Amino acid sequence: MSVIDAPHAFNEDDLFVDLRRCLGRALFLKCEGFNFAGSIKLKAATEMVESAERDGLLTSDSVLVESSSGNLGVALSVLAADRGYRFVCVTDCRCNTATRRLMEALGAEVHVITEPAGTGGLLGARLEHVRRLCAFDPRYLWLNQYTNPANWRAHHRWTAPAIARAFPELDVLFVGAGTTGTLMGCARFFAEWHRPVRVVAVDAVGSVTFRQPPARRLIPGLGTSVRPPQLDESFVHEVLWVEERDTVRTCHRLARHGFLFGGSTGTVVSGAMSWLARHDGLDLTAVAIAPDLGERYLDTVYQPAWVMDSYGADVLAPERTGPAADGPARATDALVR
Repeated sequence: MSVIDAPHAFNEDDLFVDLRRCLGRALFLKCEGFNFAGSIKLKAATEMVESAERDGLLTSDSVLVESSSGNLGVALSVLAADRGYRFVCVTDCRCNTATRRLMEALGAEVHVITEPAGTGGLLGARLEHVRRLCAFDPRYLWLNQYTNPANWRAHHRWTAPAIARAFPELDVLFVGAGTTGTLMGCARFFAEWHRPVRVVAVDAVGSVTFRQPPARRLIPGLGTSVRPPQLDESFVHEVLWVEERDTVRTCHRLARHGFLFGGSTGTVVSGAMSWLARHDGLDLTAVAIAPDLGERYLDTVYQPAWVMDSYGADVLAPERTGPAADGPARATDALVR
């Protein structure tokens, strides 16, 4: 029995889904959405807030401010409500309506950016807005998930060790790339581990994280329009890029088996399935990290009208069978080693 008195004190860290029955390939999915923030971001939020408290940066007058596409904003809303801080989340028009309402229900103030910056797109505009708030009022404290080492340390401390305990013979790990906190924390941990583990980053087509050209992206979560400062490519063995159309297809494919996951998870699983299809016949222990669940995507990824308006009517056509059904994720040769 678990008895807690703070929302961040509970996180189901040892739940994995074997996707063989659903998708026909050996892949274990680490489910990170079963906590009071509904995503893996509760770990990073907790580590960043507690680090700021230890360093004396947070006082009773402080106003937390952060740029987020959604999930970190919810996690910080949870922590701010519990600890009595004011919190302002700066997001943009791609943030799901349900996510914005959840943050507001928890007492957060949400600023929605609708116009992209000249450079850096909507993320660049969000960052400019945060800087203006901090310059206007010294009470604002920007935790800055994009540069804060507590972001990746949370996953070096918690996420990666949980995977290592469950899968001591791990061969390959698939991690989505957003701020790259999860990616860097896990990659650093396994770089020091007792056996070699191939760390494969999964990014969205249109993201500039790994020096690809920017393009329109509608699904929040993975991908960036400004390269993450904490990314160290020397820890990454390979990068996959997934089209949003394939993200949607994978989400719906999983939902048909009763697993409602979020857009970030759909992207990671799509990339992992494509990689495993290309390495068919190898006896590998493979794990992918599922950052989120799907309830916040009911008006987008799981809404047929939105999907057809955004990607065309063929996206939700009956799924294909055979190896081609695993999707056409692209891999980079430059980072394969």
